[in-house]
Amino acid sequence: MSTSNNPAGFTHLDAQGKAQMVDVSGKTPTVREAVAEARVRMLPTTLAMLLNEQHPKGDVFAVARIAGIQAAKRTHELIPLCHALLLSSVKVHFSTPTDSVVVITTTCRLQGQTGVEMEALTAASVAALTLYDMCKAVDRGMVIEHIRLLEKQGGASGHYVAEPLQEGI
Repeated sequence: MSTSNNPAGFTHLDAQGKAQMVDVSGKTPTVREAVAEARVRMLPTTLAMLLNEQHPKGDVFAVARIAGIQAAKRTHELIPLCHALLLSSVKVHFSTPTDSVVVITTTCRLQGQTGVEMEALTAASVAALTLYDMCKAVDRGMVIEHIRLLEKQGGASGHYVAEPLQEGI
C-alpha cells in the first residue's frame, strides 16, 4: 500500500504535493457501505404534482432513481482520482418529510479495497439534479441543498455517522 510523505497527510498528494491516485492494492478487501443524502426544496404545488403522478414528464422519481444508480456506477469517470469500483448494490430512496422537501437517500455497497463514499454522494447529487431538471419548467426556484455523507462502514477508518441536521434545516 502506498502512503504519502506529505506533511498534511493527504493520501491523494505525493511527497512533492502532486496529485496521485492512491494505491489500494495492499489493502485487504472488506465489505464497505456508504449512505448519503441530498435535499431538494420546491414549491408545495410542485411536490404535490410529483406525489399525485401529475407531472407532464411522467414518473420523475423513477427517472431520478435510475440517474442516481447510473451516476454511482460512473463516479470514477467524473471524479478524477476515484477508483473504478465493482459495486454490489446501489439504492436510491425518496422521502417527503414536509410538503416542500424531497430527501434523497442513497446507499452504495461493495466488497473491496476502498470506500464507496464518493459513489453514494454522486448518486445523491445526480438524483437531485435530475429532479431539478425534470421540474424546472414548473418551478425554477428549487434549491438543492445539504448534500452530505450520513454514514460509512468498513475499512481501516471504521464506522462514521454524521450528526443530525439542526432543527429547521
